[in-house]
Amino acid sequence: MEQPAATDDAKALPRRPALHVFGVFLLLGLTSFGGPVAHLAYFREAFVVRRRWLSETAYADLVAMCQILPGPASSQVGFAIGLRTAGLAGALAAFLGFTFPSCLLMIAAAGSLDLLPDSIARPLFHGLALVAVPVVAHAVAGMAMRLCDRPVTAAIGLAACAIMTAFSLPWLQPAIILLGGCTGLSFISGKINAPAPSPVIISRRAAMASLAVFITLLAALPISASMTQAPTLILADGFYRSGAMVFGGGHVILPLLETETVGRGWISADVFLAGYGAAQALPGPLTAFATYLGAASSTGLPPLVASLTATAAIFAPGFLLVLGVLPFWSALAERRWMASLAAGASAAVVGVLAAALWRPVITSAILSPADALIAAAGLAALFARAPVWLVVAGVAAIGYASTG
Repeated sequence: MEQPAATDDAKALPRRPALHVFGVFLLLGLTSFGGPVAHLAYFREAFVVRRRWLSETAYADLVAMCQILPGPASSQVGFAIGLRTAGLAGALAAFLGFTFPSCLLMIAAAGSLDLLPDSIARPLFHGLALVAVPVVAHAVAGMAMRLCDRPVTAAIGLAACAIMTAFSLPWLQPAIILLGGCTGLSFISGKINAPAPSPVIISRRAAMASLAVFITLLAALPISASMTQAPTLILADGFYRSGAMVFGGGHVILPLLETETVGRGWISADVFLAGYGAAQALPGPLTAFATYLGAASSTGLPPLVASLTATAAIFAPGFLLVLGVLPFWSALAERRWMASLAAGASAAVVGVLAAALWRPVITSAILSPADALIAAAGLAALFARAPVWLVVAGVAAIGYASTG
């Protein structure tokens, strides 16, 4: 059946100053709790319902595109909204406004690690580490029901989980995701509704240049890091690859970052999970966890330099892909193979995350039967639709009290 034509709302709506875009996204960065899915709901309320910067169809098109592209999906949607409403300056303003509060809080969290006495730090880290168990388990269950809802995708997810549990290799996670996408191309049939025509924000030449930069950095950073052994390049390489090889961001990026930090001996597993637990309690993008890892890791770099390097590297690939794909999206999204590729890759992501739920999350955080009960209660609260921030605070507080 032919799809009804959507209205291109860009011609009817005026361009907005980048400073205005920054202010709106800064407010969202201070108040948007709940993770990527919740952020998309906040964006719809702010830009479709209240301000009418985008039509419902135009917003849905941006979400669909960012869900398919690698990178932190909610941050990419915010970046794309800023791009559509105020050009490249608006895209950067949207990113800075939405990300700055959580990054600042993550730097403060990392800086406080050495200031706390052990009698407080040990139970606090354990309580925060416990937070990751119900949150990641809830994410795995929700993603599995949505993305592994047929025999082929369920098989891809189970196979990915089994391989990740059996082996521990630094290149395995992106390889499994790519293999899942290829399996989807072969065995999954899918279709994405054609999107509304997008306004010309950047030229196709500029888009091709953005894609060229994305590929060049993906290839050149590991070579440069290996040849020079410079800490800045090693850090940038690991976080750039993590941002380039993950679909959805947020919880999904956890195993990739664990490999790049804990796996290199830069940070201990308990400090890693404590930071991840703290990130759950903060507004804004969960991918700002990379800021904490840069500041807390023993890379030989000043903490501020390391945190800024990690933050720029983790977000850069997703934003380069948005710039590179957006002008071609209307034609590309009609291709049946794109939906098949995304379905297979997403199912593999569920398996990777399920393996990460066992190691390092459960194996590092559940140290006693009491810990298991606390985590189970937190998971039950999440399934009962309790606010995420309330579950995070409750699990962390009870875990701290039980450890103390």
